[in-house]
Amino acid sequence: MFFLKELPDRKTLETYQQRFPEMHLENVEAALTMLKQASVLMRELDNYFASHDLSQLRYLIMVVLDREQKKQGLMASEIAERLDVSRPVMTRTLQNLLAEKLLETDEHGEDKRAKLISLTARGRKKLHQVLPGYYRLIDQFMREQQAT
Repeated sequence: MFFLKELPDRKTLETYQQRFPEMHLENVEAALTMLKQASVLMRELDNYFASHDLSQLRYLIMVVLDREQKKQGLMASEIAERLDVSRPVMTRTLQNLLAEKLLETDEHGEDKRAKLISLTARGRKKLHQVLPGYYRLIDQFMREQQAT
């Protein structure tokens, strides 16, 4: 999350550039603008997910599982490899999704100790209810960015 509400003006950046010649003013200015825009979008997405009793992580886990339609599921370690979160956070989030019956486990064919995790019909339905609004929100955000 990017917490700077007001970006430094060009004069301020020019002052820093004089003090730190390795600074490329246009790149820094563009990066700060991009970070602020991304932060605004992330807050909007967080609010949207919260209105559907989801978090970004819960949503992403469901998306990762939904796109693996050729497989019968993924092991927790495979889901973790696709997302940038700590193992304890991943474990706790998966347990919550399982408890809410949005995910289910099945035995792994080769390793009886391993469990394959997949979306339940309820989980897939919830995800597919959230996706249209998610795409609308992103589309609206991008239209606003292009208009400025």
